[in-house]
Amino acid sequence: MTTPMVFILFPGTAREALTFYEGVFGGELSLHTNGDFGTGGPPDAIAHGVLNGIVTLAGADAGRQEQSVQLEGLMLSLLGTAEPALLHDWFDQLADTGRIVDPLTPKPWGASDGQVIDRYGLHWLIGYEPAHHITKSAKEQTAP
Repeated sequence: MTTPMVFILFPGTAREALTFYEGVFGGELSLHTNGDFGTGGPPDAIAHGVLNGIVTLAGADAGRQEQSVQLEGLMLSLLGTAEPALLHDWFDQLADTGRIVDPLTPKPWGASDGQVIDRYGLHWLIGYEPAHHITKSAKEQTAP
């Protein structure tokens, strides 16, 4: 692993949440229970789960002595990580039974972005630069 990976402790919803994210982002999901690992705690609880793909997340069900996820002042950023149509699709799926903080729309500075808190409490920042803006910037950078 060459970059930090988000590892989320869920309040007993790790299987449901990681399966939801697999449905939104695609990728390959692996889930391992306490029973699989022979660790303490409820045997069906998720001890370790990883979604590998264009979006990579990991998580588990919080143990008795652990706090589950509560995000304040933190967003998971997906700025420019996919084509605009796919980013809009992700935004809409994350917003389903979640809460839109700021709609994914064009902003005064020329980019499009928005924020959504999904049904599991994760706060996402999703957006992109318009293609003509990127092309213009590239041309400006190569101009004599």
